[in-house]
Amino acid sequence: MQRRFFLAGMPLALAACTAQEVWAPDDIVSRAIFRDPDNSYLTLYTMKNNGSGNGAHTALLINASQRVLFDPAGSFVQDRMPERNDVLFGVTPELERFYVSYHARVTYHVVGQKVQVSPEVAERALNLALENGPVPQAHCARATSRLLRQLPGFEGIRQSWGPNNVSDDFAKLPGVETVEYHEDDPDDKSVAAARINAALSE
Repeated sequence: MQRRFFLAGMPLALAACTAQEVWAPDDIVSRAIFRDPDNSYLTLYTMKNNGSGNGAHTALLINASQRVLFDPAGSFVQDRMPERNDVLFGVTPELERFYVSYHARVTYHVVGQKVQVSPEVAERALNLALENGPVPQAHCARATSRLLRQLPGFEGIRQSWGPNNVSDDFAKLPGVETVEYHEDDPDDKSVAAARINAALSE
């Protein structure tokens, strides 16, 4: 299942501002729901170029009444986590690792920044992600920073187009735990996608 498309023949300016609406059925979403019961937290993921350090993508893992991944304009295609408009459901630790592994390769690494939050803040983040709607290409950092700015305690996050700006602001939050993920997979993400989908089908 391809998660993103642009309508052929549309002007480029218009196509750049559109995104596909995806809406998994209720029964599939309900069966996929997963929560880490220990605590409530947010993890900001930033994909960075190994050579330049430039940020290429931003996503937000939310552990609230359920564990979801807000992956605006993301490219991770799989069959285990149903999607509703850039929100992936049923994000188990295993699937989270596959998501990170998909993006980490010889040319890019992934920075994960985790911060503990109250259940109320986590639930607010979940609701904002569900209400956001599909995000156009290249708007991942803008959509994520806009969501974060609406949470109590996150008002210092600047709304930005740059993944690194969001990551830099997130790093200033109290108690942030930061981990970097490096892999030596080829630059072609389809190689990682094939390996991951094979593992998920076992």
